[in-house]
Parts: sequence; structure tokens; C-alpha cells
Amino acid sequence: MAASLTGQIDLQAIAPNLELGHGGFWRSATVSSVSYPEDGNELCFSVEDSSFWFRHRNRCILDVLRLFPPPGTFFDVGGGNGFVASAIPASGQDVVLVEPGLSGVRNAIRRGVRQVVQATLEDAGILPGTLPGVGLFDVVEHIEDDRGFLKGICRLVKAGGLVYITVPAYQWLWSSEDVVAGHARRYTIPSLSRVLEEVGYSVEFATYFFSFLPLPILARRALPYRLGISLQRPAAETIQSDHETSSVLVGRVLNRLMERELATISARRPLKMGGSCLVVARRRG
Repeated sequence: MAASLTGQIDLQAIAPNLELGHGGFWRSATVSSVSYPEDGNELCFSVEDSSFWFRHRNRCILDVLRLFPPPGTFFDVGGGNGFVASAIPASGQDVVLVEPGLSGVRNAIRRGVRQVVQATLEDAGILPGTLPGVGLFDVVEHIEDDRGFLKGICRLVKAGGLVYITVPAYQWLWSSEDVVAGHARRYTIPSLSRVLEEVGYSVEFATYFFSFLPLPILARRALPYRLGISLQRPAAETIQSDHETSSVLVGRVLNRLMERELATISARRPLKMGGSCLVVARRRG
């Protein structure tokens, strides 16, 4: 039998299509294509460690994991370079990263993520009712059939297990960046909650975050896109400018705004507006 796995879950027992490869990570025989730019993980990897956006999203995610802990191993699905997964063990939570992109898998291993799977959940052959907790961080917006996808995840989660989701907010903020990123849509808290309730979840907590971003996104991206004004720049240049702060003063203001948001979420008080949605949902039954 292949060597084992996390302290709580034997991966090969719940995902019979997986094999442990020479690179130290698990892999399915086939890895399906996904709606994500081929160079997306490398572009994100170049900015994640210094980005205010990735840093704040991580802190919000870790906070809701503390407030609503999964009943067992946490599976970070579509977790890219392991930026979220690498931060989770410090809180005492067992984590498995599931990522179809090879570059993301390699970057996650470089970050020290110990349990890494190169596959989609479907390709891995995850057995029904076996996952205690699933993270879908900026994943669902890439799925054309979001209802079908979330229903499929629900089938794999244990009864009472939790799903944690972040997605970009507001269709009126749609722009060329969404097109390039392979997004199918943007969401509101009501629209995402409605889909989750329809396919078998009960929403435990739902909030917006990045409350300071909708107006800048509208001005810099959405309005030019609607007016047919092309502001396209090389992808590396775009992601660098979007994730860096322009001055020390701007950085201080952002830090203050982010601290205020985090304190609100820590108190389980939902924010009414933001550039992203964050939802925790429990599988019914």
C-alpha cells in the first residue's frame, strides 16, 4: 500500500485514483483542463508574498477557519501556489492542497505544504461523504456550471462538513480582467447564498470584504471596459501594479482599513459591501 498521508485522512483510501509520484506529491492518472490562464499561478506567485490583497484575504480566511473550524482535515481545492494552505498548519489544522496546475503544485511544495495533490477532485476520484472541510478560494467564479460544481462538492463533503468560499463581487464590476482571468461571473452575497442553499448547504456566515475596492475597480477597470476603452497591459505589469501599494502613506491607510475589516469579521459581523464575498456553508443532512 502507498505511504500514508495526513494525520487524519488516508488520501489513497478516499481518493483511489491517486498515486504518489517521485516529486513527493500525489497525482491522478489524468488531470482535466480548467478555466484558468496557463501562466496564472506563476504570475500570482511573483506577487503573493508582498501583496496587500493576498495578505488580507489570507487573514480573513484564517479568521473564519478559527470561528468555524472544519471537523477534520481541510482540503484547499484549486489552491494554486499554496499561499493559503501554507499558512493553515500554524493554527493546528491539518491541510491538503488540491491543485491541477503543475506550476502551482511545485510552488506549494517550495512553500512547505506537506500534502499536495495534482488533480481536480473529479480526477482524484474522491469518494462521497469523505471530506470534512473544503476551501474554494477564488475558484467558483471560473466554473461555468457553478450549481453543478457546488452540488458535486456537496456530495463529497461529510454531513455537517463545511465549505469556505471566496469569489469576486458584483457583476457591475465586470471588466476585461475578468475575461482574461477566465471568470464566468461575479457574485453578490444573496446570489451565492441562493445557489448554496439550492444544492444542499446551509449558510453559516456570509460577508463582503475589501470594502475599499469597489470604487477603484469601477473607475480603473469596469467603466473603461463598458466604454470600450482598451487599457490592456502585459499581464505581469498588470498584476504587479494591482498588488503593490504606491506609497508608504497609501500602505498605512490600507493597513488601517484592513485591520478594521478583520476586526469586524472576527466579531462575526458581516460587512455590507466589498470587492469580494466570503461565505461559510455547512452541508445539510
